[in-house]
Amino acid sequence: MTDGRVDGQVDDRVVTVFRTRLRSESVAEYEQLAPEMDALARTMPGFVELKTFVADDGERLSLATFSSPETQRAWREHPVHRDAQERGRTTFYDSYDLTVCRIVHHRHFDRTR
Repeated sequence: MTDGRVDGQVDDRVVTVFRTRLRSESVAEYEQLAPEMDALARTMPGFVELKTFVADDGERLSLATFSSPETQRAWREHPVHRDAQERGRTTFYDSYDLTVCRIVHHRHFDRTR
């Protein structure tokens, strides 16, 4: 295991792991808002990537990566995102689990290079 360095540089990236289960009556409304939040996240300074996956049982997993704890915090606290978070709790989600992680080790393989 490494000490959080990639190519000799300190890796300050932060990954938010967001697991959710939608309320069945809110799926259509959620699916209208989700692309807006995705687009907004991509405009944030320090944004690295955002990917969302849906499992066969309906659980959703979003992985949002930002370049530092500060840029992740700015996304978390963005007023439009804060409003969406509140709607998530009151309208969209039956449950969610949110974990914020720092990169401890990173390795990449790409056969095309």
